[in-house]
Amino acid sequence: MRIAFEFQRGGGGEQRSLNPLENPTISSGSSAEDLLAFFGLLGNDPQLPHVTIDTALEVPSNWCAVNFLSRMMSSLPVHVLKRDGDGKLKQTTGDLPALLNKAPNPEWTSQGWREYMWTQVFTGGRGCTWIERQGSKVVALWPMDPDRTTVRRRRGQKFYRFENREYPAADVIDVTFLLKRNQLDVYSPVYKNKRSIALMLAMNDYASSFFASGGTPPLALEGPLPQGAEAFKRAQADIQRAIDLAKRSGSSFFGMPPGHKLNPIGIDPQKGQTIEGRAFQIGESARIWGLPPVFLHDLTKGTFNNVEHQDLQLVKHVVTHWSVKFEQELDLKLFGQRNRSREVKHNVDGVQRGAFKDRVEGIAKAIQTAQLTPNEGRALDNRPPLPNGDTLYIQGATVPLGTQPVLKTPPDDGEPDAEPGKQAES
Repeated sequence: MRIAFEFQRGGGGEQRSLNPLENPTISSGSSAEDLLAFFGLLGNDPQLPHVTIDTALEVPSNWCAVNFLSRMMSSLPVHVLKRDGDGKLKQTTGDLPALLNKAPNPEWTSQGWREYMWTQVFTGGRGCTWIERQGSKVVALWPMDPDRTTVRRRRGQKFYRFENREYPAADVIDVTFLLKRNQLDVYSPVYKNKRSIALMLAMNDYASSFFASGGTPPLALEGPLPQGAEAFKRAQADIQRAIDLAKRSGSSFFGMPPGHKLNPIGIDPQKGQTIEGRAFQIGESARIWGLPPVFLHDLTKGTFNNVEHQDLQLVKHVVTHWSVKFEQELDLKLFGQRNRSREVKHNVDGVQRGAFKDRVEGIAKAIQTAQLTPNEGRALDNRPPLPNGDTLYIQGATVPLGTQPVLKTPPDDGEPDAEPGKQAES
């Protein structure tokens, strides 16, 4: 006869299946089915943890991904540019740039508003902001709770209903993670990947119970046991009391009745694979939100060179994508469909700065090759312009082929040439 129970701090036991795992080890490269089986979740009706946005953020790698993206995108400077008579875009000042960079309304800072909006985008899949206008002038921007916002299409026009009021699409800044086919609803990165996130939560629950029991796996007692249900319960309670007493006293052993022994069920602590499970979580989070692993603080395969290249990947494939999405939504809703003279741009130079030495050398080379003026180079580091700094320069030795100046050879006066560094005798 066998009694299965699990040691837990503070007493009490949990009934477990007596079937041991056939393969007690797993790798982070295994299939989802193998991982589910490893954590005891594969069956006719696997009871995965319920996934919500709040529970998904309990996984450290998910928390890190959402916070990193929302903080980064909300910290980028936003410039309002206007096209002058020569067709060149120049940065402007005024009320609208102040709304976007300082305070969109009396209650929010620009960084707080944008961080809130991006957090909703990277969790629920949509971030909305109502544009308050006086006539055609934008006077404030107010964030909307996406869970309380309904998007509808009526007679071909899109409307947003929020707090018993309805707003036309032209008055709502709507940034989405990914639109569904009906062009109204959105895919949430959390709910669309809920099975993978549920597996992450199951790993957390598994590790918590494993280490809460002192790293002791479920155990089974073997030996002659009393007959009858009541006697059986009394024997189990006596053994549990002995275990709890040993824990409280700090003893590393406790006595067992003669002819009895405890056998582990499932896996032992050495095969817990907790580190592998954490590596799997980081990889899944990186894929869901499209982040290089280094930005989830995973440097297991990082080197100095490839970490720097992951910086470039972040700017090229993550920052650029979300910046363009936000910029074009602002252009459309703030200036209208047919506007050609004004636009909004993020300044991503701060993300690309890199090492000080490399940055200074790069700016110097751009100035020497007439790609930047000195003042334009200074502006990249937010330094004030200097007089006469708006002139393009180029190195004098760089000339078109065939136009090199011909150096004249001095006449031969019969005297030996002077040695380098010495003047010829007169």
